Amino acid sequence: MAISLRFLRLPVAAALAFAALPAAATQIELQAGRSYMDNHAANTVFVESVFDEHPLGNTSLHWAPDVSLGWIDGRDIGRYQHARYGTRGAIWLAAGGVRLNAGSSSDWYHHFFYSFQVALHSGRTQALSSAYEFVNSVGWQWHHFSFEIRHISNGKLHEPNRGETMALVGVGFDIQ
Repeated sequence: MAISLRFLRLPVAAALAFAALPAAATQIELQAGRSYMDNHAANTVFVESVFDEHPLGNTSLHWAPDVSLGWIDGRDIGRYQHARYGTRGAIWLAAGGVRLNAGSSSDWYHHFFYSFQVALHSGRTQALSSAYEFVNSVGWQWHHFSFEIRHISNGKLHEPNRGETMALVGVGFDIQ
């Protein structure tokens, strides 16, 4: 089975970008879970790097640059077999954006976060049909453990727009 060069461009570019991150990132996290599209599940894995937090003006909000590389497995759903965009292909995606949280590190709620990223991916499916997607995550992180709910879609800018909704559990490693 031959792998096309088009398919390899995104993972190779993302791998090269991630190679430069450990010097700057404060944490690299390995996340795994299940992603759902129309009640059909698929395995998913992400590697995410979160950088140093910065205060947002004079507020108690903090932001941190956030990048991730992910893989979502395909599904065999018969009704989409002959559709323009199928469901069998696995997707690689690279995303970058910002992670927000509130309070100081001693506040109980500081461990909750919201993340927004823009993603590019390796193919198009019923769930991810644009050349770009928006990634929204809500989660909780404590030291080296995290749990989050993530939704990826194009925000109804292109049809179909089924999106991927996933539950992820992560283990983090400090880089400093």
